[in-house]
Amino acid sequence: MDASDRSADCAPLAALLYDPSALPALADFEQAILRGSAFSVSHAPDVIEGWAEILRDGLTFDLHGLAGGPPQPSFDVKAGVGIEVARLAAMVPLNLSPGPHLAGAQRLLPVIRVAANLLIELARIGPAIAVAWRPANLLIRIDLFERAVRPWLDGGPFPAPAFVALHADSSGGLRTEGLNFFVEQEFLLQSGPDLEGGLLPRVALRLIDWLVAHGPVSIPTEAVLAGTGAVFLEVQDKGLILARCD
Repeated sequence: MDASDRSADCAPLAALLYDPSALPALADFEQAILRGSAFSVSHAPDVIEGWAEILRDGLTFDLHGLAGGPPQPSFDVKAGVGIEVARLAAMVPLNLSPGPHLAGAQRLLPVIRVAANLLIELARIGPAIAVAWRPANLLIRIDLFERAVRPWLDGGPFPAPAFVALHADSSGGLRTEGLNFFVEQEFLLQSGPDLEGGLLPRVALRLIDWLVAHGPVSIPTEAVLAGTGAVFLEVQDKGLILARCD
C-alpha cells in the first residue's frame, strides 16, 4: 500500500469512468506522452500494481485502477449531470488522488486547477465517459465537465456544475453538496416570492461562485450577485448557510 492510500488527505479527488474494454493501461499514457501531452509519468511500479504517479505543472497525482492491476473499490454518486447515476454500475473507475506532497493542500484552487486540466487531458485516453467529482458525490459527462471547467481555467467564473451538486430540498429550495470542500460550509437556498420560476438554480450557481471567492460566512451577510440581485445569508446550526432570495 502506497502513501496516497494511507493518508486521508490524499483520498481520491476524482475518478474517470470508462467502459471496461476502454480502461487504459500505463502504456497508453506513455504513448500519449510521446505525442506531446503536458503530463509525464514520474513514477510507476510493476504494471500488476495498477497505479502510477503523474506529474503536471510541478504537482504530482496518483492514478489508481490502470488496466492490468487490481480493480478499484466501488463508490456511490448521488447526482448526475448529462448522465444517469445508474450508469456508474456498468463503468470502471480510474481514481485520481493528490500526491503525498500535496497532503493538506488538495483544497487549494491552484491545485484544483491543475487537477482539472489533468482530468481533461487524461480523459482523452480511452476515452473516458464521465468524471466523478468525489467530494460532491457528483457524476458528470466528460464533455460537460470540460465545457464547465475550460472557461474557469481561462480566467472565468468558478465552474460550480463540475464541482458542487445541487439537490432539491423538501422546502422547495436547493441544497448544495460538495461546497464544503472549498469553503467548509454548505448552503440551503430558499426562493423568495418575487423570484421568477426557474431562476433558483442560476442564483445557486452564482452564490457558489461568490462563496468560493469570498470564503466562509460567520455573520449575517448580503451577497450581491451579478445578474440575479441580493441574497441574504445567515449561519444555522453546524455551519449550514441559510440563503434567502427576498
